[in-house]
Amino acid sequence: MKKLPAILLFLLLGLSFQHFAHAQALPVDEKQKIEALIKQVAALTDATFIRNGSAYNATIAVAFLQAKWAANAANVNTARDFIDKIASISGAGKPYLIRLKDGREITGRDFLLGELQKLNI
Repeated sequence: MKKLPAILLFLLLGLSFQHFAHAQALPVDEKQKIEALIKQVAALTDATFIRNGSAYNATIAVAFLQAKWAANAANVNTARDFIDKIASISGAGKPYLIRLKDGREITGRDFLLGELQKLNI
């Protein structure tokens, strides 16, 4: 698995203010749902996340989601927007995949839609 590139850390820090400002404008329940979805990804410590054919751990997957959300915050008004516009496909148009510990693969979209249905926020 790859380590978190330094440029991604820089982007996260640089975009965090923009993300924070827009996130404050989101309805509280939608922001909480998005944050809960990201926490669910972070909890998959035994999974491998596939982005554009490369494998990453949960920490890096979360960093990618947060950076992408920050960069596209103006286009995200709901948790469903987050799933459809941020957390389902890469900029190259390839779906994000999650390879579970038992070897099964699920799309990031399917995983997050299932988690969104479970939320009681």
